[in-house]
Amino acid sequence: MADSSSSSKLVYFVVLPLIFLSGLVIILNQKPSRSYSWPSLHVPVNSHSGARLPLAPVKDLEHNSTAPPPPPATTVTEEQLPIKQVMENEKSARYSKNHSNLDNLEIVEASLSQARSTIQEAQRNNETSYDPDYVPEGPFYRNAIAFHRSYLEMEKLFKIYVYEDGDPPLFHYSKSMGILGIEGILIHQIEISKFRTRDPGKAHVYFVPLSVQSIATYAYVRHNRAWSPLQNIARDYVKLISTKYRYWNRTLGRDHFILGCHDWTPTISHGVPDLYKNSIRVLCNANTSEGFKPSTDVSMPEIYLPDGTMEGLIGGPPPSERSVLVFYAGGVHGYIRQVLMDQWKDKDPDVQIHEYLPKGMSYYGMFRKSKYCICPSGWEVASPRMVEALYMGCVPVLLKDHYAKPFDDVLDWSTFAVDVEVKEIADLKKILMAIPHERYVEMQKTGIRVRKHFEVNFPPKRYDVFHMILHSLWLRRINIQLHDISD
Repeated sequence: MADSSSSSKLVYFVVLPLIFLSGLVIILNQKPSRSYSWPSLHVPVNSHSGARLPLAPVKDLEHNSTAPPPPPATTVTEEQLPIKQVMENEKSARYSKNHSNLDNLEIVEASLSQARSTIQEAQRNNETSYDPDYVPEGPFYRNAIAFHRSYLEMEKLFKIYVYEDGDPPLFHYSKSMGILGIEGILIHQIEISKFRTRDPGKAHVYFVPLSVQSIATYAYVRHNRAWSPLQNIARDYVKLISTKYRYWNRTLGRDHFILGCHDWTPTISHGVPDLYKNSIRVLCNANTSEGFKPSTDVSMPEIYLPDGTMEGLIGGPPPSERSVLVFYAGGVHGYIRQVLMDQWKDKDPDVQIHEYLPKGMSYYGMFRKSKYCICPSGWEVASPRMVEALYMGCVPVLLKDHYAKPFDDVLDWSTFAVDVEVKEIADLKKILMAIPHERYVEMQKTGIRVRKHFEVNFPPKRYDVFHMILHSLWLRRINIQLHDISD
């Protein structure tokens, strides 16, 4: 009996605690798995550098079918430092050689995988979420439930690392006034945002804070038609961060983004092949015929704030008090505006088309008197008239070729805007007159509801243009599965 009692005590007080302790050590030393349980709705194609997933949480598959295919996987060039060498060059003890690159990336990818699963579950189960400020609903959302859950996941998880290298004005600064002012406003708001993290190991995306508007202002030599000096500024900065830090090299820039409203931003990005092919480019000049990729890049609305705020821009009379069918005034920049002038300038009192406003006519006053406002491309596709129309309750008429509309992943533009092709300009009045009055009224009311997503606030407010730009970035990040290219 004594031997039995001693054996029992040995089991309870020695053997079992040792087993428990061993198991605990194993658990604590486990690393994240290299294989993810991705959502079952769509099967990703794996690659070392990244596999793009469709934007299914908020956009129907039929809309994704026209998106360009993802860029092919790219190998590391000889000019790039090996990941191990980059790690050894870093000074921060936080990222010592004992801390694996892949571990950080796996942790980030696992959180994104869970967020994607949560969004898709809400979409499948038609689950609405509580929100004290705003619950998206209405036919102008492609999928209101999925958008809302995605937005809430973004607010909870999304982290942006801003590289601190580089000095103003070429980096970390851009003018916030004028027709390109949204570039400077957003750069500033990102840098002071709650979404910014000082820990690059926790970031989902990395902001390359160059300003093409500043490059054009301070570095451009007039009458020098060569692009290479301007492209070299971007190329040298990417070389700097890819040498000093490890984050660019591990994905060849696929989790990095630039932001620019200047027309030259796409061309300058061309000077850095991986930036152009792989990175997310947030562009006002969102022209698909010039290389803008809707599945990778983000279309940013061009917004002109004459006094630096929305003061005096928001609001207009109801449809019953709008006596003009359609209005446009502006310079003849590009062939679309030339065709518009040739067809309609001074031809019809219902179609108020002007190159220069007649004396005594108010530009914004005409926006508020008109049912429809024409928003044509100029030399490039971007124009502030589209947002001005939404601000003042005028239904936008988009005369643009190859334009990727802002927030098109989330918003159904056909519910609050009219697309007219260049070949249809001669039939402009007929097209607009054929829209039933009830349909026009509904589009006008929808535009008033939608404009909250295009408003610029200081400080930013939930669901405004700043947060919608971030959500567009978030969507493109959760829909790509990244792996360290050295793995």
